[in-house]
Amino acid sequence: MSLLSRSLRLGFCAQLVLLPCLCLTVSEGTGTEPYWNQFRGPHGDGETSIELPSEFGESDRVTWKTPIHDKGWSSPVVWGDQIWLTTATEDGKKLYAVCVNADTGAIEYDILVFEVAEPKFCHPTNSYASCTPFVEEGRVYVHFGEYGTACLDTNTGEKLWERRDFVCEDFRGPASSPIVDGDRLFLLFDGIDNQFVVALDKHTGETIWKTIRDIDYGTEEGDYKKGYCTPTLIEVDGQKQIICPAAVETIAYDPATGEVIWRIRHEGMNAAARPLYENGMVYISAGDGETSLVALNPEGTGDVTESHISWNTGKAVPERSSLIVANDRLYMTSDSGVLSCLDALTGESIWVKRLTGEYWASPLLAGENLYFFSKDGKVSVIAAADEYRLVAENQFSDGFNASPAVIDDAIILRSFTHLYRIE
Repeated sequence: MSLLSRSLRLGFCAQLVLLPCLCLTVSEGTGTEPYWNQFRGPHGDGETSIELPSEFGESDRVTWKTPIHDKGWSSPVVWGDQIWLTTATEDGKKLYAVCVNADTGAIEYDILVFEVAEPKFCHPTNSYASCTPFVEEGRVYVHFGEYGTACLDTNTGEKLWERRDFVCEDFRGPASSPIVDGDRLFLLFDGIDNQFVVALDKHTGETIWKTIRDIDYGTEEGDYKKGYCTPTLIEVDGQKQIICPAAVETIAYDPATGEVIWRIRHEGMNAAARPLYENGMVYISAGDGETSLVALNPEGTGDVTESHISWNTGKAVPERSSLIVANDRLYMTSDSGVLSCLDALTGESIWVKRLTGEYWASPLLAGENLYFFSKDGKVSVIAAADEYRLVAENQFSDGFNASPAVIDDAIILRSFTHLYRIE
């Protein structure tokens, strides 16, 4: 594969002690489910126990449909009756945060967060607003990679603080989403020039720690150093870990200090999928390469590449879409639509099926159904089972790069042009 073709393979998230995914930040909510407050939901795993409709479409079960101006691949997040997302002008000179009323679909806030005099190149397949916000009571944190991070008051739309001083050239545009644990906001910067992880005080925006990625990338070519992952917070034997995939390696840091706990080398570049923690194992999709999907035991320290990997594979692994793990099965769809079911404990293939279209959005698991969202607007609903079974196929007039959100018994979908409530 040529350097140019590799460099065009943009990875991004199209973008938490609990079962099925152990993570540390759990949002308040109503009923039986917490709010879908971050990329891939309150547990970061794309799962909900709520039964959702399987048959719907452009004019079927649509409660409301709201146009979203300009261009953005960030996924919607939910708190109370507010839905937040970001968008940007195609030239990247204006970066916005948009709040939509969850009940009516009306736009409550359309906030110009940052203006950029001279944006750097963004590949046409990406956007300047691909990082998914993190929302909690009274605050939403919006991130635009090297162009800035801000905290907004969700009641007034007022900007409470901002940071625009981190130097990192995304090269193909930003995509890694922020996450919060306690009083800390975590950001990953994996550019072609600089690679580091930052913890900010979420109340003030001040830096608590900043850790440089000390990775041997095996090259000085910056294009092979970039990554687009959203980190995942877990707890192992009473020790919190923030798991931060990058090109070539994944590193787990102590979220309190930024010190390295463990690291593995898996090769690959453009890492985009959010890691999962299930069955006592961490599942990492490393972007590309012969061992691009890795399952490992996170109990070690130092370099655990030779000692703690349970299994790995490079067959039909997604570069952009994240994984689903449920009932000891791992489900994933490659960018080109190869849908796989693996034994999550061993990596053994259970079944493989090809779907039509391209898939960059991350899937959703609701009850016993899996939802896959294509770039041509098709939504395939598949049974989460040991035999492939198509439950329904649904069609929208535009495609999806953003991943879905859930509120009450409804699905919130962001297409290239609109936001939908389906129920």
